[in-house]
Amino acid sequence: MQTQSFNQSNWLRSYYFTRAAFSVIWIAAAIAFAGQPGAAAFLLVIYPLWDALANLIDARVNGGLRSNPSQALNVAVSTITALAVIIALGMSTYAVLAVFGAWAILSGLLQLCTGVRRWRTEGAQWVMILSGAQSALAGGFMIGRSLGTAIPTILDVVPYAGFGAFYFLLSSIWLAVAAFRKAPA
Repeated sequence: MQTQSFNQSNWLRSYYFTRAAFSVIWIAAAIAFAGQPGAAAFLLVIYPLWDALANLIDARVNGGLRSNPSQALNVAVSTITALAVIIALGMSTYAVLAVFGAWAILSGLLQLCTGVRRWRTEGAQWVMILSGAQSALAGGFMIGRSLGTAIPTILDVVPYAGFGAFYFLLSSIWLAVAAFRKAPA
């Protein structure tokens, strides 16, 4: 059982670090290509698709989609969001930001549920719980901003991705420290 726990802890550390790295790369690309509508549109579609893929892989590694209902729902929500972003791109940047806001709320609440469920077995999930809650709040902010007069751009999503990167990196570090403390001397 301890080997399974060790493997799970290793998986989560790697998974969280990979999620952080993707977000940092996405942020750099978003800043670099903010003035290029085609590239920005591609990045706006890729972000929720990556979230869907990451949740799918993590759920499969951890017993499958049936054993991880919040992640299964997050896969569906993120996939639908990518399609909604494609549709919203044909409407306006206000619509795109509203879609991202709704997604941030839903995926944040689902991440919070996953963190609460994992807390019992993995510990160190307080960061993911906090991240999920903040994601939901950020989603409300994005929806509010989508109703404003300032024209939204991909740069309005960058802080959201930045906080996500921070929380995933912090979770990875926290799990590494916890594993180091548990390791035999």
